Amino acid sequence: QVQLVESGGGSVQAGGSLKLSCAASGYSLTMAWVRQAPGKEREGVARLSPISGSTYYADSVKGRFTISQDNAKNTVYLQMTSLKPEDTAMYYCAASCTLMRGGDCVDYAYWGQGTQVTVSS
Repeated sequence: QVQLVESGGGSVQAGGSLKLSCAASGYSLTMAWVRQAPGKEREGVARLSPISGSTYYADSVKGRFTISQDNAKNTVYLQMTSLKPEDTAMYYCAASCTLMRGGDCVDYAYWGQGTQVTVSS
């Protein structure tokens, strides 16, 4: 069992930056950030493989978001820059991919409680 605790969400104006943190109680082969806006489907934003360090980003955030890890703290981060109103969503930290589809992970075994990000224009 892995517990995930997110922090760092908030409100920011368009063009601003936020950094989300996810503290994990255990080790997972895959760590990710997933977001869901009201009325929209869940979207995998960024994914990290802690062993290889390889990363994946959704096209919508490439060049603006960066996922990283601090192994000593067992924490994964999501640095978000050049934020847009369409980035507004609840952001969830997720771990341990359970379902791959089309080269992307679409479900995870463990989820955090979520942290709200609101970007105003």
